[in-house]
Amino acid sequence: MRTGRPKAELKLTEEEQDQLRSFTLSRTLPNALVARAKVILWSAQGQSNSQIAQRLSWTNATVGKWRQRFIASRVAGLYDEIRSGRPRSIEDEQVAALLNKTLGSKPKGGTHWSVRTAAGESGISKSTVHRLFQAFAVQPHRARTFKLSTDPFFVEKVRDVVGLYLNPPDHAMVLCVDEKSQIQALNRTQPVLPLGLGYVEGVTHDYVRHGTTTLFAALDVATGAVFAKCKSRHRHQEFLSFLRSLDQNIPPDLEVHLIVDNYATHKHARVRTWLAQRPRYHIHYTPTYSSWLNQVERWFALISQRAIRRGSFRSVKDLVGKIDGFVRNYNDSKRPFVWTATADSVLAKIARLCSRISGTQDYIPLK
Repeated sequence: MRTGRPKAELKLTEEEQDQLRSFTLSRTLPNALVARAKVILWSAQGQSNSQIAQRLSWTNATVGKWRQRFIASRVAGLYDEIRSGRPRSIEDEQVAALLNKTLGSKPKGGTHWSVRTAAGESGISKSTVHRLFQAFAVQPHRARTFKLSTDPFFVEKVRDVVGLYLNPPDHAMVLCVDEKSQIQALNRTQPVLPLGLGYVEGVTHDYVRHGTTTLFAALDVATGAVFAKCKSRHRHQEFLSFLRSLDQNIPPDLEVHLIVDNYATHKHARVRTWLAQRPRYHIHYTPTYSSWLNQVERWFALISQRAIRRGSFRSVKDLVGKIDGFVRNYNDSKRPFVWTATADSVLAKIARLCSRISGTQDYIPLK
């Protein structure tokens, strides 16, 4: 009795079995690749091509094809081969000329290139220019801001602050302290259109100003808890009042390390005197123009995004009440920010930035 041509033996290593099983459980891989992985696993378990074909609604020939592809090339054989496609319609020289012009020059009467202006200048179609910009990650329509610190002790201050984040002292509390000034109590002139299925929340573009408040905040680096107070003004008197309130809420047996920026309020003579009279307080200044080193700035971004920017407030009292409510809810589910950058990695990143900016080579920070 004829049983057909004998199949080549298919054996899997443990690594191949694990990889193929992960393929079959994936929710992101192409469905065809998942099905091919199942073919190989079932074949290794002894199922015949006809049984597998019936389970997948394939033909026996298709099952045999992928079985042979795996035997010949292992897991790599399950992927589709690269197809040639239609020949390119533009030459490498045209691509290079487009990129050189976009990166090295400005359009006449403009500050940056767009897809249309680049297409009109190069003679390449808009859709092709768009694809090339995407392929080479060229984004002339975007810009990002930066500011290099001019602090002569930049390196020392970076190492000091980052050291507190990565290796905080024992029996001490590390607090990131700052203030968000001039928060406006803006009241929209018309009611907010509610969020609905198929359309976003709608707010009027104009508003009525009802005054401002200043939010003083201290972020506990270890726990993520935030101590915050709103004040009517932004002077050293308000900052001292905030420090006194903070002092009453900190256990007396703990050392306190305050991370602050170089704002004049933080360096006022009365503030220095108050700190000098309390030896357990240690103040650490971030370098100039380096607010990104202060973790409380990230928390300010959160409260702005979630509670202030899209809010509508009838008065300053209403605004302060909403801020206090956000702080209470935040502390109920508080989580610390995870800082992973070392001082060396921060300085290396600044050095890479300086190497790309003309005239800043002498600024590159040394380790």
